[in-house]
Amino acid sequence: MTPAALAQSFGFAVFLGVLLFLPAGRIDWWQGWAFIGIFSVCSLATGYWLAATNPELLAERRRSPTSGGQTPRDRAIMAALLVAVLAWVVVMPLDAQRFHWSPPLPIWLQVAGAALVVLAFWSWSRVLEANSFAATTIRVQQERAQTVISTGPYAVVRHPMYADALFLFVGAPLLLGSLWGLAILVVILPILAARALGEEAVLFDGLPGYRDYAAKVRFRLIPGVW
Repeated sequence: MTPAALAQSFGFAVFLGVLLFLPAGRIDWWQGWAFIGIFSVCSLATGYWLAATNPELLAERRRSPTSGGQTPRDRAIMAALLVAVLAWVVVMPLDAQRFHWSPPLPIWLQVAGAALVVLAFWSWSRVLEANSFAATTIRVQQERAQTVISTGPYAVVRHPMYADALFLFVGAPLLLGSLWGLAILVVILPILAARALGEEAVLFDGLPGYRDYAAKVRFRLIPGVW
């Protein structure tokens, strides 16, 4: 990875620290440091792996999700998701450290939460390994001769990248000790679902074979549910 990419990763870790520790009102919060450490190490490991194995995909994933001629609908969805995620991050330290709205969680549940965060990144790596077209923007990548991907995680659900995000959205609140962090899933899940539907609308119209794939893989995010 380039020095610029490393600086960006460091800057994001600092930003995440501000979002966590400022609402918490304290820095001696080991769960907050654990979350930042796990998130940063897993992000860097994923970036180094992509740089070595698929730099073209890494470049695609560094694009802003609002770039590339995205529709007003998708821009609005991404803005809503950004606001929801920021609120999610801030609510967890307010709950777990400043106001103690949630009861203390047992250590084994917090460790399980950390494991779920790691699982999210591992699952994302499997998605990226299977799909070299897994960009952050919604578009048909004609310049890269995009094809339908139906192997690996895509044989289970149509949008495994979004599905794997659920491991993060469940694991982080458990690690940080915030049941209110879990409650915000009620807001985040519909936004993820809306983006999945918007992505499918583009792929149905512009990617040959996607309709046949969707007929074979029925579920979008959660097998047996939706």
